[in-house]
Amino acid sequence: MPQPQFTRFPTENVAPPAFVRRTLLAAAILAWLGVVVPTEPCGAVPPAIRDNLAPQSPRPADVAPAQARQLSLPDRPYAYSRLEIPDHFRPHAAHLDNTPPENPITDDGATLGRVLFYDTTLSVNGTTACASCHRQENAFSEPRDKSIGFDGQQVDRNSMSLVNLRYYQRGKFFWDERAATLEQQVLMPIENPIEMGHNLSKLVNQLQQDPIYPPLFAKAFGDDRVSRDRIAKALAQFVRSIVSFRSRFDVGLAQVDSPQTPFPNFTDEENLGKKQFFGRGRCAECHLPTYRGLDREASTEQWSIFQLERPGNNGVDSEGGDPGLGRSTGRRQDLGKFKPSTLRNIAVTGPYMHDGRFHTLDQVIEHYNWSVRPHENLDERLRDFAANGLALPEVPKVALAKFLRTLTDEQLLTDPMYADPFEPAAH
Repeated sequence: MPQPQFTRFPTENVAPPAFVRRTLLAAAILAWLGVVVPTEPCGAVPPAIRDNLAPQSPRPADVAPAQARQLSLPDRPYAYSRLEIPDHFRPHAAHLDNTPPENPITDDGATLGRVLFYDTTLSVNGTTACASCHRQENAFSEPRDKSIGFDGQQVDRNSMSLVNLRYYQRGKFFWDERAATLEQQVLMPIENPIEMGHNLSKLVNQLQQDPIYPPLFAKAFGDDRVSRDRIAKALAQFVRSIVSFRSRFDVGLAQVDSPQTPFPNFTDEENLGKKQFFGRGRCAECHLPTYRGLDREASTEQWSIFQLERPGNNGVDSEGGDPGLGRSTGRRQDLGKFKPSTLRNIAVTGPYMHDGRFHTLDQVIEHYNWSVRPHENLDERLRDFAANGLALPEVPKVALAKFLRTLTDEQLLTDPMYADPFEPAAH
């Protein structure tokens, strides 16, 4: 693979102020008269000049200049538009898919979106990419309570996993659902003053002048024009292509007639945990809900997405705190409700909840076991949890955590089609 070619940037020409020129002239006259003038060490800039030069913008050590970047993309794009979705997953997924007809996933469009997703130049100081807070090895979440923006400030919420966003039927995004579509959502962090701090009009011009992008936009959209709308469409295509259906749970589900039948590829403890999930633990009541137009008792394909169908309040706070959906709608009945995140890959997406308050699966399970708090907007399916607790014994609790770990899609976490295209190892 050819090595990146680095470009030497010319030194900026800065004219010294008038009094500096007078100082230099006086020094020259004194030297002609034989008067010794103290000097700075070799190579240093005289204080009169150093103190009056415009400060240079710092460039982080780990961010290469735009001219030095080199993409590593396959000759033929990955088949983002033709994923081999298994039979047990396909019918349910097709019913829930929020992909708009005006922005279908294309191989070239998602490829462009992947490059944009990993490009730190989308932030104002070149330090932060979408991938900075949505890491592939963490199922496109981040292992922090709350993410850190381009200038070191902390954002107000945890970074949610991007996996299977395509299958959130409501099609609204962020914890408070303030973005009506994924195409809206992908642009908002770019201009957020804490997250990436850029200006989209300036970014469009910046990308148009970047030799990397015009060919990619031409492949994706037919000509090389960069625009706000095209940036949004490409990023949304890539994010919608990030789907998870290759876990050990999927392998087992494909071998049985019912998800409640013991899976042949599970240990006894994992099958016990699955039994708790569908039975006494009552997890499936929320995380495998009935959707309009589907009979979830009919066949196994309805047991695939592992995501609530709408925002809910799960009793992490009694009153006050983050208003969540209520901030977006202004309605009292939405206070404390948040968009749900998928349980798929839950073992690698901690910390958990909108504020990252729980760091382990055991803590999450214990919350539902004993710590659900009453709230006027508490999900009706949890009201008896708040009153009486779930009271799972220790052995079933441990088994439930083991089962949840079977939802990890190991291939997704390392798949090169979702990896950083700016790294030499990517293809």
